[in-house]
Amino acid sequence: MISKKDLSERDICTKFITPAIRKAGWDIQTQVLEEVSFTDGRILIRGKMVGRGKQKRADYILYYKSNIPVAIVEAKDNKHTVRAGLQQAIEYAQILDIPCVFSSNGDSFLWHDRTATGEDLETEIDLDNFPSPQVLWEKYKQYKGISTEEAERIVLQDYYTDISGKRPRYYQQIAINRTIEAIAKKQNRIMLVMATGTGKTLTAFQIVYRLWKAGVKKRILFLADRKILVYQADKTFDYFKNVKTTVVNRKVDKSYELYFALYQGLSSSEEEKNTYKQFSPDFFDLVIIDECHRGSANEDSAWREILNYFKKATHIGLTATPKETTEASSSEYFGDPIYTYSLKQGIDDGFLAPYNVVRIGLNVDLDGYRPEKGKRDKYGLLVEDRIYNRKDFEKNLVIDERTDLVARKVAEFMKVTDRYSKTIVFCVDIDHAERMRSALARHNADLVKENYKYVMQITGDNEEGKRELDNFINPEERYPVIATTSKLMTTGVDAQTCKIIVLDSNIQSMTEFKQIIGRGTRINEEFGKLYFTILDFRNVTDLFADPQFDGDPIRVKELGEGDDITDVLEDEIDGEPEDIEREIKPVSIRMAGTIVQSPGRKVYVNNVDVSVLMEREMFFDYQGKPVTSSLKDYTANTIKSEYKSLDEFLSKWNTAERKKAIIEELTEKGIPVEQLQNAIGRELDLFDLICHAAYDMPPLTRRDRANNVKKRNYFTKYGEKARQVIEALLEKYADEGVETIEDTKVLNLDPFNKMGTPLEIIKVFGSKEKYLQVIKELEKELYQLNA
Repeated sequence: MISKKDLSERDICTKFITPAIRKAGWDIQTQVLEEVSFTDGRILIRGKMVGRGKQKRADYILYYKSNIPVAIVEAKDNKHTVRAGLQQAIEYAQILDIPCVFSSNGDSFLWHDRTATGEDLETEIDLDNFPSPQVLWEKYKQYKGISTEEAERIVLQDYYTDISGKRPRYYQQIAINRTIEAIAKKQNRIMLVMATGTGKTLTAFQIVYRLWKAGVKKRILFLADRKILVYQADKTFDYFKNVKTTVVNRKVDKSYELYFALYQGLSSSEEEKNTYKQFSPDFFDLVIIDECHRGSANEDSAWREILNYFKKATHIGLTATPKETTEASSSEYFGDPIYTYSLKQGIDDGFLAPYNVVRIGLNVDLDGYRPEKGKRDKYGLLVEDRIYNRKDFEKNLVIDERTDLVARKVAEFMKVTDRYSKTIVFCVDIDHAERMRSALARHNADLVKENYKYVMQITGDNEEGKRELDNFINPEERYPVIATTSKLMTTGVDAQTCKIIVLDSNIQSMTEFKQIIGRGTRINEEFGKLYFTILDFRNVTDLFADPQFDGDPIRVKELGEGDDITDVLEDEIDGEPEDIEREIKPVSIRMAGTIVQSPGRKVYVNNVDVSVLMEREMFFDYQGKPVTSSLKDYTANTIKSEYKSLDEFLSKWNTAERKKAIIEELTEKGIPVEQLQNAIGRELDLFDLICHAAYDMPPLTRRDRANNVKKRNYFTKYGEKARQVIEALLEKYADEGVETIEDTKVLNLDPFNKMGTPLEIIKVFGSKEKYLQVIKELEKELYQLNA
């Protein structure tokens, strides 16, 4: 008879844990999910190789209803104690917002109750006494403060599910449930902060669906400040097609239940055109405010008047970047966010694309530009004699050669990566975007000749460009490939396949920076979009180091009686947040008999020497913060935080089932393998890079290690054909590294394919197990330190 100690973890689940849960009254088909991966695994970039890290996986998640997770169970085999899985389960429960945590080894359960504060915090219970769904539902209600029957009824309303039965992601589920629970408890001002690309609109749809189905919110207004946001939301809310409408041309039909509208279409400086007043103040039960950090965040804005008019309704603000300035505060109006899902979390979970950063410094930017004596601009007027720097370029002073060099560097990068990578170039203003489009067209003349839409200016004033916005964001459409813009594409542009973001604008606002980075964070695996690259010409990516970049917003607006709060609408022009400054021809004035430029106008000059002084790739630690120390120092500190000594590292390396697992683990920790190889030696594998960088050991190349093995004649005990295979494996190691020889797929490659099929080669060693044992012996020989 097989001992329980000899059973695998999966056997323990099947024979003991699942039956115990079923016996307690849980429906295994509808209320229990087993082996649930609730993240996708962080995307790891190693040179040209892209893979994924480990997914977070729970052994069991128990749902009272399909939308409400109430417990998590972590299983271990019987060689472990009943407590062995508890810490990991508690960590997952905190992430998933679940109150009850269980660990089991098949003997009993250890119950960690997050609602408890005393001796009953952790209790061991036998297999026959696992709590019923109703018991854990009561715990959940206590945890969430759900105290009335009406609140319970609202909370229990199901999600909308299509024929695929696909569930919201875990963070969407939390955002939806917390919002429903807050409204059930009569909270009327709510803010959700979710990073760009994490599905705010889909989350809003599920919230609206559940509240509408529960009969709590019968008439809903979805407010936005961009046509594209309204269009995207309208598509997402297609379920409501028979009861929804969009307010256009200031015409209102009050027979619908769900309304989409632009602020600009509801309000006007002329009282008689304030369309929103065609509705009674209590017409809407719920108002969803998309991108709520924008105009309506300002207390004295015209757009805030709309919210104040419908003040009896519940207001839900959605944003990736809440605004907290001395003039405007999102949290002052909505309260602190009831849930935040940040860019860092999204990247760590593998739902958002990570980024590479290439910093390019131009001489005129880094050293400044001072015009020579008597320098005249393109219109023949004298240029003011002073030092111009990065903040001046394109705003006060335009240097043709600088614009051209930025365009050339972008084109060069695309030529060595992919010339059809969707690319957004963020410029200072529309004039800059126009000239950048022209410069990029010159440096991509061959592709522009094939299709003039290869590069397009997409700005608020350019109707042809705006018509191409949908094609730019459509993965199925090849053109446009490059879009030059200033403000129009910072928010609400769902560019799933954008692989390059170019920063040539002096972005200082953290809100705007986050929004711009968000244009690249969406993933589309079908079209090969797993990460993106930022080409930074203005050192804007210094903002990554700012604690505010991925921290909680801090309220900085001070309120007092009689405060004079100015309206800062971020250049809202007819509803399009776009700087519409055009190229303004200079007006000349005469000073002491000399004609010079008038102040406050752009100066356009050429025949200036502009060159690249610095170009380097930045790298980031596993928390997403830029690394400022040297590669070697950063690697040494990171390695030593994991392995205190060389012996500890060697023990881990030598006992690892597969070296690839250690490599992936260290890559997840942010060890920049590709950069290290470039800096120290591409012919070294990770073992030598680590031992050298962290423990000052002299490195050996892969070729040296392979030759050392050959000299020792260790494999003479094998027959001739087996030795041929081993010799070929050593060559593969010398050329490509240990990961290649660990994968049996190597046997499909040259020269193995000339020795026979993979099965025939493995049979030379007797069996697959014996072949894998030879690989382990080979690795042991390769990594001998005294060789």
